[in-house]
Amino acid sequence: MSADSLVSLSQSIASVVERIAPSIVRVEARRRRGATGLVFGHDGHILTTSHAVEHEGHIQLGLADGRTVSAELVGRDPSTDLALLKTETSGLTPLTPTLLDDVKVGHLVLAVGRPGRTARATLGIVSAFGEGWRTHAGGRVDHYLETDADLPPGFSGGALVDAQGRFLGLLTAAFSRSAAVVIPGSTLTRVANGLVEHGGIRRGYLGVGAHPVRLPESQGETGLILLSVDPNGPAHRAGLLLGDVLVSLGGQSLHGVEDLLGYLGDEKVGTTVTAKVLRAGEARDVSITIGKRA
Repeated sequence: MSADSLVSLSQSIASVVERIAPSIVRVEARRRRGATGLVFGHDGHILTTSHAVEHEGHIQLGLADGRTVSAELVGRDPSTDLALLKTETSGLTPLTPTLLDDVKVGHLVLAVGRPGRTARATLGIVSAFGEGWRTHAGGRVDHYLETDADLPPGFSGGALVDAQGRFLGLLTAAFSRSAAVVIPGSTLTRVANGLVEHGGIRRGYLGVGAHPVRLPESQGETGLILLSVDPNGPAHRAGLLLGDVLVSLGGQSLHGVEDLLGYLGDEKVGTTVTAKVLRAGEARDVSITIGKRA
């Protein structure tokens, strides 16, 4: 690459950071190390990571123009590590998510955060890109996007942008110890809308603790053995007992706890479904009305 090409690339990167920086804020919660937040929409909403503002009632935002303003917590969704804040400050510049149709592994990307008074950036590539997935807590994320761009302290909640300056998603270090995972724009919009409407994301609840077990071939491949049953939960009311093996729920096979968490989504709350259960080797169908997780 020629010197002129390097200078052109350098100027392009600086221009992208300069354009994105007004939409990047610093999030200061009382008992947490500073994090980054993103201006999301024209009504004063700020998206950040859930772990950055856990149980916080007093939150300050450091804006691009140097001002410090107060914000309130609208709601959190720990299953996708997202939290929505609200400030009454006007004139903020929101980020517009882009579709990820043409994202490829190897594309250059920038991680932009505001861990202090000024915006900072690190350069990397898209190191992994794939289909939708479920987090360990059952949250649905529409694409798996990972970058090797370094996330210094305070970058969590920052923006990942491509070489054209398009906003790809919000950075979080909560789901991988070795890489930065990105929550894409489609997921951000869906979760933010749910938080505005309900103050949280509704999750179904059975009231069980479970662990995967292998089953005899005649009964299926795997199931979930119940290690605990909440005496006030839907599973107990349906007659499930410790040691029962949950094979399927609503016709969906359960190979791991993530399958159960994934099934218990917003639309399942209040519905009655059929569970296939093994008790002492005998298969039975049990009707369970799914509750709402507190």
